[in-house]
This record gives sequence, C-alpha cells and structure tokens, in this order.
Amino acid sequence: MVDRLGRALLYEGYVLYPYRASSLKNRNRATFGTLYPESRRGRGEGPVSFCAECLVREEAPTVRVSVRFLQLGEPATAELAPFDQAMERRLDLSAHALGELARGAARVEEETLSLDGASGLRGEAVTVRVSVSAAGVADGLHRLSVRVENATPDPGDVPPDVLLRHALVSAHAILECEGGEFVSLLEPEADVATAAARCRNEGVFPVLVGAPGEKRTLLASPIILYDYPKIAEESPGDLFDATEIDEILSLRILTLTEEERAEAMRTDPRAKALLERTAGLDEETFARLHGAWRTFERTAHARRFDAGSRVVLRPRPGGDVLDLSLAGEAATVLSVEEDAEGRVYYAVAVDADPGRDLGALGQPGHRFFFQAEELEAAP
Repeated sequence: MVDRLGRALLYEGYVLYPYRASSLKNRNRATFGTLYPESRRGRGEGPVSFCAECLVREEAPTVRVSVRFLQLGEPATAELAPFDQAMERRLDLSAHALGELARGAARVEEETLSLDGASGLRGEAVTVRVSVSAAGVADGLHRLSVRVENATPDPGDVPPDVLLRHALVSAHAILECEGGEFVSLLEPEADVATAAARCRNEGVFPVLVGAPGEKRTLLASPIILYDYPKIAEESPGDLFDATEIDEILSLRILTLTEEERAEAMRTDPRAKALLERTAGLDEETFARLHGAWRTFERTAHARRFDAGSRVVLRPRPGGDVLDLSLAGEAATVLSVEEDAEGRVYYAVAVDADPGRDLGALGQPGHRFFFQAEELEAAP
C-alpha cells in the first residue's frame, strides 16, 4: 500500500493527459514537490527544501527515514520526443534512536546520485542532504524533525527545463517507527493536541499510512492527504494522476487522434504503456470507474447525541477558524452524518445564528458540522 501511494506521488502530473511536444501547454510537467538547488533560494523558481515534523509516542522508539524522488535526464535514444524522462531514486537512511537524537545534535547524511549509461538517460548529478533531529516533549513523547535539502551545486544561468535536471522532482519522505507509534497531526488525541499544533511542516503534509488504526508509518506528502489514504481499488493501473479521477482522464485519452497518440507514445515508455492499457479497457472496467458505493461501520460513539439534542460547542484547538469562533455557543443537533471514510459528524444549528431562519422547506439556513468530542450536553 505504501509503495503504491509513493508511486502516485512520484508520478502525479508526470504524463497527464498525456503530454505531447507539439502542444505548448504540455511541454512542462506538472509534478508536485520539486526541490531546486539550495543556491536558487529566493529566486522564485520554487522551494529548495522541505521539513516534516511529527510526534512519536513511547520511551525509546527507533525511526527509519526513506526519501524518494525522481531524477530527470535526457533520453539517450534519439527517436524519442524531446522530453526529459525520469529515473526513480530512493535513499534509505540508517535507523535513528530518538532518545539519542534528543540528547545530541542532528544527524546529517548526504549522497550524490549520477545518471549513467545503464539508466538510458543523460543528465547531471544531484546531491541530497537529509537532517534528522528530535526533542523530548514530555514523558514518552518526542518531536521528530526531518529536513530534506537539494545540495546540488548551482548550475548557473540555464533554461527552466535544464534546471529541472538539477532538481529533486516529486520529493517526499516515508518514516517508519519501531518500538513506538506516530501521532495523527490531523486528529491528535486530547493529551497531545497542543504538542501536535506546535509541529511545523514546510512543503509537506505528514499523514498516517497503512491499514486504518496502524501508527507505525508516516508519509510526508507534497500534496494534501488525509490519514490512511489509498488508491481506489477500481483503478486499472497508474494514470500518473492518481487522485481518483481515472474515468475522465481515460475518456480524455480516448479522444486523441492516431497522430496525437503516436506522438505521445514517443515521449516516455510509461506514456506508451498507459495509452495501450487505456485503449484496451472493456465496458465493464469503464463502468467501475464511474463510481462505487462503500459501506462503513459506525464507531462506538457514533450516537452520543441524537437529532434534537441540545449541545454546547467546544471546537478542538487548531481547527477551522469559523468553528473556533463558535466556541461556547448553544446549538441544536439536526442530524448525524457519516463521510466516505466512516467519520461521524453532527450537523447543528446555532441558536445565535442570525441566518438560522433563512432556509427553505423548513430547513435552517446554516448548518455547522462537529465531531462528538467537540460537543457537550447543554445544562
């Protein structure tokens, strides 16, 4: 599951639509998480590093960090269209005991990666620097910080497409914990909510990954995700836009002319495989792409309140600014709702809302959604 998510991040936007050299808007790949050489800081080309901070429970946990990205190079085969192609890169760092890190300086590892003849690509070497540090927050709780920098020497005044050969493209990190567990930064437990709100992340969004409920693996993603993300099981394969819009992209691909399809196939072997697979999809597979119903079991506290219950709003710290402005307000529960991931919410009407009576067909004009722990029974 983690490897599939990692591939989705690596190739998000890599051959979207797919790209063709004759189409002006298709000449630049739309990937996320690109890190430029640190010498380009402040020049408006993009970030040169990212930093992930998270919390780890238990007294003596050990964490492993894996950094993944794409390295771009010029195809060595002359008949391919003038598009740089990607080589997958993965740096697995040595294990770090958080207790030792908290007592000393950050551990820094640096590695230079070159493109050679075996890759089929010609290009520049890139240098990756990874710094790992930790601090004790409370008994049995550590804050872990991972910073990834592009330490490649300045390439000088080069065109944007050449500059990308010196970049870390679609960079992200996977953190694994032994002897402890990560804390959800999206929905932290009450005893660590304040510490979680103090974690600072630059350019990435750490989320829990794996089977729901597991807390041993964290993904520092360059795009916003929720805890325990997954690729839709109906997807027949990598579309290089793995955010579950397979149907519309597949239909778009089928509108290509034979000439456009042939040109796109020459841009990249991955594009060729994508086009051939899409052309072979049968009606049943396409029907599955249109949507799916999923059933989730309600959690044990799902019915803490019923429709008509009188409650007082207690939004959790770090939540939506509008929710926070309603702290302490009296409200009435209108309904109990469940989202696609099985999370339960209570739709409420706020007594003091001046737009409460602006709705139609007897429904309130405004509804606000809160989870059970953000509500308390009205006295």
